Amino acid sequence: MGTISTLSFLILNLLIIFHFSLKAAAIRKDIGFQEKGICRNTVQGRYLMSDDNGYVCDALSVDPESRCCPELGDKFSCQGCNLLSQCCNSYEYCVSCCLNPSKTLQQHVIKVKIAKPTTAGTYASVFDFCAGRCRHNSDSVVHENAYLSDFHHCFSMPSKSQGANSTQVEARLSGINIVVGRQGESCDSVCKLNGQSCVPNKLLVLNQCDIMQKYMRCKGACLASMGADQPAEVADDAPKHLNPGACLYTRTQSMLSCDGSHQHTRRLCPCA
Repeated sequence: MGTISTLSFLILNLLIIFHFSLKAAAIRKDIGFQEKGICRNTVQGRYLMSDDNGYVCDALSVDPESRCCPELGDKFSCQGCNLLSQCCNSYEYCVSCCLNPSKTLQQHVIKVKIAKPTTAGTYASVFDFCAGRCRHNSDSVVHENAYLSDFHHCFSMPSKSQGANSTQVEARLSGINIVVGRQGESCDSVCKLNGQSCVPNKLLVLNQCDIMQKYMRCKGACLASMGADQPAEVADDAPKHLNPGACLYTRTQSMLSCDGSHQHTRRLCPCA
């Protein structure tokens, strides 16, 4: 009897231990840490980085294990980008903006060739496309050795898609008479001389280098500036520090105005 009691006691203890070990295992499973995913990032600049989740962060704040940015601020941020031209003044924000599914579709970019030769491969993912396109884009340079503007990180689709984008811009200017004013005139005055009125909301369409270069010489390049007289071209006889011959666009869209003027510029005006 003693042996049977001892055996029963041992079995009972083993059952109790097994029961609690199962509960403990279940608890550990429920509260276990989720394995972190590994991010791809741009590793381009000394100060900023963008990851394939669409976040931009200080290079020092990147998680050393996951290589992801902290999920702070705007995802798919387009800070410093002209959404009409799809060009940005920062590589990292260009990549972030480009990654937005509403702007870049995977089924389109995986068909794009990395380079011109027919033997060149295609981009494997949207991140590969954005990281490559924002770094090297022939549409952002002029004469192959100078940038069109400070917005030289462009993520727009090449070739046929570029033509479609240009067509969309031209469509937005349908019915608008684009007039280059005389030096010192406002667009209100320019349009009035043609028996028309300035259309304020079309100034945004004209406020980009590729459009200005269709109507003006822009022989002194295309530069970002600030002023109610833009978009405009600096007169040849302007003081040297004003960059004679240069075309000017403004990054501050709220400054676009029909009544702005400057004694040393000729405005590009939308009249109707």
